[in-house]
Amino acid sequence: MASASEDRPATPAHDNATVPPQPTTHPAFDSPDADVVLVSRDLVRFRMHSFTLKTTSGWFRSLFSMPRPSSTAEAVGSHPETIHLDEDSSTLELLFRMISGLPIQPLTSFDTVDTLLFASEKYDMPGPTSLVRIAVLTPPLADQPLRLYAAASRCGWTDEAKVASQRTLAMNLWQDENWEMLAKVDVRSALALLKLHRSRREVLRKKLDENPFVTASSLSCCSRCRRPADHHAWRELKHKVIAEMDLRPLGDTILDVGLTEWAEAKACWESKCAYEECAIVQYDKTETMRLIKECIDSLSKTT
Repeated sequence: MASASEDRPATPAHDNATVPPQPTTHPAFDSPDADVVLVSRDLVRFRMHSFTLKTTSGWFRSLFSMPRPSSTAEAVGSHPETIHLDEDSSTLELLFRMISGLPIQPLTSFDTVDTLLFASEKYDMPGPTSLVRIAVLTPPLADQPLRLYAAASRCGWTDEAKVASQRTLAMNLWQDENWEMLAKVDVRSALALLKLHRSRREVLRKKLDENPFVTASSLSCCSRCRRPADHHAWRELKHKVIAEMDLRPLGDTILDVGLTEWAEAKACWESKCAYEECAIVQYDKTETMRLIKECIDSLSKTT
């Protein structure tokens, strides 16, 4: 008598097995006379010419110059050699388009830029790196100065890092999202950027405490009646200016809006001698604004 298990129909083993994904070939890299097939992490094949790879990549040049076993050489003679790479197909497509002289879409994301730069460095491809170096100074990448600064600092692009550092002056580095990005910059470059932002505030503070501005050591007397004068309004405006430089070291908001719209500014320009028989306006608004602008314009602008 057959057992219960023998009465059940056998289930084919392959029914529950997962069918592995099959490689596909990228249509832009499907040359029939290619002698190398490069396979991405997501199993996209790129049929390439070894000459292109050897002349544009130090990594592939070294790879193809290595001696091969006789069995491998015979196999390559009849079929293209297959090499599996770690990068995904999107990254490799951009990389291979650049070294092959094919058109590319404008770069719009620093995530793409970073992966492309890492791949270019890994495979020792100076061509793609130089193209990315040009692209990062064009919109919309140029509108992300902190990420531009991070990429430029990592790659040793001094001029681009200076441009980016100047553009960060419109940012508050202490905001959470900016601080997280700054943490990805190498320590020396991050400290240089923080020093630039801080020095602009501190140098301006020092300038506002010196002549021709009212200073702590100045004899606080009214310019007309020569009686003691209280410069409280100026001290409050000066404190507001320094606080604004901490938030936005560029200083444009001070000149464009602050010195005309802030309550501290209005109180300063309306301040008069405390003695009624004098009541002269204490500060020349136009001249003071001009001097503050000169001070801000003279501050360091790049790392």
